[in-house]
Amino acid sequence: MEEKSVAGIAFERRGTGPPLFLLHGTGGTRAHWRPVADLLAEHRELLLVDLPGHGASAPPPESAAHTPIAYASMLAGLIDELGIDSAHAAGNSVGGWTALELAKLGRARSVVALAPAGLWPRHDPWRCSFQLWSQYKLGRMFAALTPTIMRSGVGRTLALRSTMAKPRQMPAEEAIEMASAFAQTPTFKAHLAATRKERFRDGHDIDVPVTVAWGDKERLIPAKARLRDELPAHTHHLTLEGCGHSPMWDDPGLVARTILDGTDTPAAQTTTA
Repeated sequence: MEEKSVAGIAFERRGTGPPLFLLHGTGGTRAHWRPVADLLAEHRELLLVDLPGHGASAPPPESAAHTPIAYASMLAGLIDELGIDSAHAAGNSVGGWTALELAKLGRARSVVALAPAGLWPRHDPWRCSFQLWSQYKLGRMFAALTPTIMRSGVGRTLALRSTMAKPRQMPAEEAIEMASAFAQTPTFKAHLAATRKERFRDGHDIDVPVTVAWGDKERLIPAKARLRDELPAHTHHLTLEGCGHSPMWDDPGLVARTILDGTDTPAAQTTTA
């Protein structure tokens, strides 16, 4: 895969078929999709993106907020630059929220949101922000110990149990890369402060297929922050057995099938004009 950058957004493009955005969560990078990328690339042309201010992507412009609302507008610009009308969008956590915002803009052919952020009543629960903030601060304070911790099954379990159901399944080197990227996210503070004051709104008129899936081992976002009041009535709700908040390493096959099924309806295959 060749890394590219358009309008400050770093991404990789691979596979064949209808275009599909894969959007990671807070403090992540496109590497979060590595477990499922090969499975999806057989059926979709993947656009693996680093969200603005994450990974190798530039921060949002000063006039834009560090929220999925602004991220979706920037991705719409990327779609224009790539010369396509729309793309399927699958996202995890903040990436799921961004995918829903992309659908509101009329630029998503379908949405698969895995444990989406933003479905809280007014602002995100303090527990979510506290866990993410703690993980960020500890990651920076003990950066030198990250390789040692993540090379231990016990260490991965303790460090990743809030976001994964089966941390031991994640290879140690992948865990080191993920934890290091999280702690080094340059816009983390601005992103966390901005997203916790916002929520997903006004999604009732989304007219493309929408799938929302939660792992039955979800530990980061509580049930009270998984409201359905702003989602379209036709949203398909699923439970991912044996999966946590970021399910890609917990069950790659199940996650890939969920994304392919959610983007495989006749309506989802229709290109938005």
